[in-house]
Amino acid sequence: MEKGNAKRIHIIGSVGSGKTTLAKWLSANLNIPFFELDNVVWKRNESGDMRRTEIERKEYLNEIIQTEAWIIEGVHNEKWVANSFHSADLIIFLDSPYTIRTLRIIKRFLLQKLKLEKSNYKPTINIFFKMFKWNRHFEEVGKPNFFNTYRVYSEKVLVVTNNRTIMNYFEKEG
Repeated sequence: MEKGNAKRIHIIGSVGSGKTTLAKWLSANLNIPFFELDNVVWKRNESGDMRRTEIERKEYLNEIIQTEAWIIEGVHNEKWVANSFHSADLIIFLDSPYTIRTLRIIKRFLLQKLKLEKSNYKPTINIFFKMFKWNRHFEEVGKPNFFNTYRVYSEKVLVVTNNRTIMNYFEKEG
């Protein structure tokens, strides 16, 4: 498959790696809808979020990946996400430096508290501290798990350590 023909793209990375920003940019430039895995896990309601059951989550994700074109982004790489990696034409692994992600977590929290950035959740101090924990967990557990579990898809994985890498990848084909 040629680079420019990717119509099913899965973006994975830690908290603060730039998944949503990249998904929005690709969605606008490639005219492909994007989906956040957090919104597959959670049913968003004004009265509060409710976690989908495992069956609901899997069915919802399968509905998405059965469509012709999609961009899925999220930190998840557990078994329930495996069909997305399998169906993807391109898997983008965002591997931005740990310190950059940490600074982005702080910046995001401040922007959300000032109501300058929208969020799917209430930006509490508890969530803020959990993001640091999730960032460390991804670095120590999630990242090695992804490369061990999904190495069978290595030919369609693009590891991105900086914005230049992703721009070069898509500009060469555009």
